[in-house]
Amino acid sequence: MTAVVALFMGAALVMASIRADRPEKDPLRETPVIAATATACATIQPSTPVPATPSLPAYPPEATATVEQPTPTAVQARSTLYLPSIIREGGVSVKALTTAQPTVKPTRKPTRTPKPTSTPLVPWPEPLQQPSHSKVGIHVQWNNSPDIMEFIRRMRPAVVKAMDDLGYLEEVKAASPSTVTVARLSQDFRLEGDPVQAARAFVAQNLAEYKRHPGVDYWEGINEPVMKERMGWFAAFEAERVRVMAENGLRTAVGAFSAGVPEWEEFAQFLPAIEAAKKHGGILTLHEYDAPLMDRSVGMALPGRPSYPNRGVLALRYRWWYEDFLKPRGLVIPLVISEAGIDGAIGNRPGPKADGWLHFPKYWAQSGLGDDPVRLYIQQLTWYDNQLRQDDYVIGFAVFTAGPMNDDWKSYDITPILRHIANFIIVPSK
Repeated sequence: MTAVVALFMGAALVMASIRADRPEKDPLRETPVIAATATACATIQPSTPVPATPSLPAYPPEATATVEQPTPTAVQARSTLYLPSIIREGGVSVKALTTAQPTVKPTRKPTRTPKPTSTPLVPWPEPLQQPSHSKVGIHVQWNNSPDIMEFIRRMRPAVVKAMDDLGYLEEVKAASPSTVTVARLSQDFRLEGDPVQAARAFVAQNLAEYKRHPGVDYWEGINEPVMKERMGWFAAFEAERVRVMAENGLRTAVGAFSAGVPEWEEFAQFLPAIEAAKKHGGILTLHEYDAPLMDRSVGMALPGRPSYPNRGVLALRYRWWYEDFLKPRGLVIPLVISEAGIDGAIGNRPGPKADGWLHFPKYWAQSGLGDDPVRLYIQQLTWYDNQLRQDDYVIGFAVFTAGPMNDDWKSYDITPILRHIANFIIVPSK
C-alpha cells in the first residue's frame, strides 16, 4: 500500500457514527464520537502483497447503471483541511474538502427512499467448488430475496451476519459449511446494576431463542453499546456473558462496537472481555464505515498516536487494537467486521446529507469519480477486502445490508449488486 505522507498538522477531525441495524433504534440517541489527529506517517510495508483490484469489464451501453438521487447539499467549506486524492492499491480516495467544525450530535431523520437503481445486468458466475480467498460477506436484515441464498450457495462467502430473521442460517450452513454465521437479537436491555448479574439475566432472557438456531456460530449481545465512561462495566458484562454462554454450549462475539469507537483508553479497559473470549473460543466483532468513500480516513491517527498508512480512524481502525494491544499480550482472537460499507451517518464529512451508498452517486459524479456508482462501490469493497486479506486473524466482513426490512434502510441495499460482488470481488480471488 502506497505510503501516505503527512495530512494535517495541529488540527482535529471529529467524526461520529450512528449506524444501527434495527428499525426500532432511537434515531436521536447520543452516539460515540471520535477525535482524530494526523501526524507524519511512517512508511510501513504490508506483511503480504496486496492483490491488485480486478479489472471490471465495461458494461454494455444499454446496461449502464442510472441512478436518480436527491440533489446533494453543497460541500461545506468553513475550514481548509484537505484530504488529498490518493490512488491506493485496490481503491480510490476522493479529492474533497473536509471540515473541522465543533462537534454536533448528528441526528437520523428518515430520508426519502432513493428511486430504484438500474444496475448493469450481469449473470451469476459458476458456483465455486471451494471457498475463495476473499473475506467479503453480507449483512442480512431480512432474507426476502432469492438472490441472497443464491449468492451464498454459489459464492460460499466468508461471513453472513443476521439479525432476528435467523431460520435460514441452517440452510446457509448446509449450503456453505465454511461460512461463519454471526447473529444477534434486537431488544431493549438496560446496562445497569451489577454487570455479572446483568449478563446472566441477559443470557437467560435469550437462551431459548439461541438454542432454537443451531445455524448460528457466534452470538453478539448489545449492538453498538454507548459506554459513557463505563467501559469497565461493559467489559465485565461481556466477560460474564461469554462464560455463561459457554456453560450452555454456545459461542460468543464480544464488542459489536460502532464505527469510530472504542477510544484508546477504552479498549485497554475492554481487555478482560477479550481474555474471556479467547479462553472460551469467542471472537471480536466491530463495525467499520466511512463516507463518501470507505478509504477516506485511512492514514489518519488516533489522538496522541502516530500515523500509519495502513490504519485509519474509521476503516482499518481494528489494526490499532490488534497491533498495539492484542498481539503484544498474546490475546489475538478471530475478528469479524460484522457491519461495513459506506454510511452517510458518519459526522463531519464532505458530501451531501445522506444515508447509504445509493445517496452518493450524484456527488461522486460531481467529484470526478465517474458516473457508474456500482463500479465505484465495488472498487471500494475490493480495496477493503484486499486490506483485510493481509491479516490472518480476520475471518471476514459483512457488507451492510442485503434484504432491507423497510424504507429506512433501502439506500444501503446491496441485494441488486450481489452478482457484481460475486463476479468482481469473490471470483477473482479464487
